Amino acid sequence: MDIDIDLADREKLLSLIKHVPARLEKRKHNTGVYCHHVPVNPFNGLCTIDYKEAEKTDYFKLDLLNVSLYKDVVDEGHLNKLIATEPLWELLEHKEFVEQLFHIGNHYDIVANLKPKSILDLAATIAVIRPAKRYLINKSWNVINKHVWEKPNSNDAYYFKKAHAVAYATAIVVQMNLICEQINESI
Repeated sequence: MDIDIDLADREKLLSLIKHVPARLEKRKHNTGVYCHHVPVNPFNGLCTIDYKEAEKTDYFKLDLLNVSLYKDVVDEGHLNKLIATEPLWELLEHKEFVEQLFHIGNHYDIVANLKPKSILDLAATIAVIRPAKRYLINKSWNVINKHVWEKPNSNDAYYFKKAHAVAYATAIVVQMNLICEQINESI
């Protein structure tokens, strides 16, 4: 089991906590760390157990993810305001705008086709981008909403659970509102 934590700068947190980098095959995992006792390779400082094997034990991995959009969030009150502000959903119809956005920047055609108008629509759009749900891209919202959160039959099919997709959609709303806020401040 692991938990994903989005941070503006993961190195700041890592400098404050004792941790051991997780191992992915024979190299360092890009984001995973253990903050409790795990076996450590004294030569490279990594956990001696691959993170997939460690998941089968009692080891608990944190994935500390750099999400640069948070660097412009001033404080918790500012973040709450950005989340609570209804974004200008019409901006998702403009390629130059979508290309700036976290997680969907390379998927303008899908975003423009689906035209999300809420966080749940945006979450479903993010989920549809994943391989296991791509078959839904050209379907109606009724069909998408009926099937997008179903667990795929194959264990290796890459898909997003609803909670994960909603979290990313919320982060995109924050980014959309930050971009608009920055444009308004420059006028």
